[in-house]
Amino acid sequence: MAIIAALILVWSAVSRPLDRRGVTSALFFTAAGATVVALWPSAVDLDIDTLGAEHVAEVALCLLLFSDATRLDLATLRREAGWPARLLLIGLPLAMIAGAAAGFLLFPDLPLAAVLLLATMLAPTDAALGRKVVSDEAVPPRVRQALDVESGLNDGLAVPFFLVALTYAESAGTGGVAAAVLTNMAQQIGWGVLAAAIAGFGGGALYRVADRRGWIAHDWRYVLPLAAALLAFAIASVLGGSVFIAAFVAGLAFGRVVGPHRSGVGVLAEEAGELFASATWIAFGGLALVLTGPHLTWQVIAYAILSLTLVRMIPVALSLIRSGARIPTVLFIGWFGPRGLASLVFLLIASESAFPGSDTVRTTVVVTVAASVLLHGLTSVPLVARYSAWYSARTPRGESAPAALPRPRRAQSG
Repeated sequence: MAIIAALILVWSAVSRPLDRRGVTSALFFTAAGATVVALWPSAVDLDIDTLGAEHVAEVALCLLLFSDATRLDLATLRREAGWPARLLLIGLPLAMIAGAAAGFLLFPDLPLAAVLLLATMLAPTDAALGRKVVSDEAVPPRVRQALDVESGLNDGLAVPFFLVALTYAESAGTGGVAAAVLTNMAQQIGWGVLAAAIAGFGGGALYRVADRRGWIAHDWRYVLPLAAALLAFAIASVLGGSVFIAAFVAGLAFGRVVGPHRSGVGVLAEEAGELFASATWIAFGGLALVLTGPHLTWQVIAYAILSLTLVRMIPVALSLIRSGARIPTVLFIGWFGPRGLASLVFLLIASESAFPGSDTVRTTVVVTVAASVLLHGLTSVPLVARYSAWYSARTPRGESAPAALPRPRRAQSG
């Protein structure tokens, strides 16, 4: 606790200049955790309760998902739902298939079930790690919205595939996978949406009525949305639904009911999520240094590189065919698919199980997430600037940019 508090103090004091240089909080805390363990191994108890760590990471991600979702404009989202839908319904399944194919090539001795599990653990992108991109107004709104919605929902959509793959790995590959995926997905989505409706619409309606009548004290204006996010998490947990879907959809519902003032109501939930995430990244940095050493191979490194590049970017490109997105936009969206808290939650759940190839799977997830924290953090500032410059040069002056260039007319070229 003392180490975590001290590191958070240091980051808080220097966060602005570091953030401008692309050093994200995740990168800082991961590096700090690794440094502490390297210099002072006895300072951190590595025998961590995985269930407790899992809940901390889940709460962190859910609070960040809720706060991000409250800022989305549902009317705009309905008009421009094509890109997020393509990324979720086409890109996500293709990413799992591509991840499995890469696993077969690089880990020929790994059981089929373990390869499938690895692909599902690294398929979802992280809303927290991608927040710097989706919150930067230099990025066109449509691109930011597509990345935000994708990362907000693909965690929950990947959960059924992950749970079935984990059960498949534990049972040495028995049948019934397709039926199990469909059943589990229906439960995760159904109960998650129900929890979101109760907490999101209910909490939003309470906030709106109380705010109009002047019942909410100033100090509690930001506590109510935080409570709504935690309520969505709790209800979904009890019912057996996806807490990630519940948090994101609850944020959408809350923001929709609150109306024009939605942009600032989730600030406390966001800061609380950042606080929980900070502790998670510190622990991850320390554990990564210890866990990866004995099982690190060139195949693990190669898979991490493929997972962050071709395994992500090819499915994105295929999903955006005939969508009107130009090549730089496709590359930008394809690159900014960071792996983070969702994959760590999956890792903590899988750590409670023993299955053939588990050491390889866990090491690969750790290396991929660590590489994502480093590469996506350091490239965010220069790539956002470069993409923004390209887009601005091709947007007519005085027009309201639609977030991505439309497909050119047939009479035009380029």
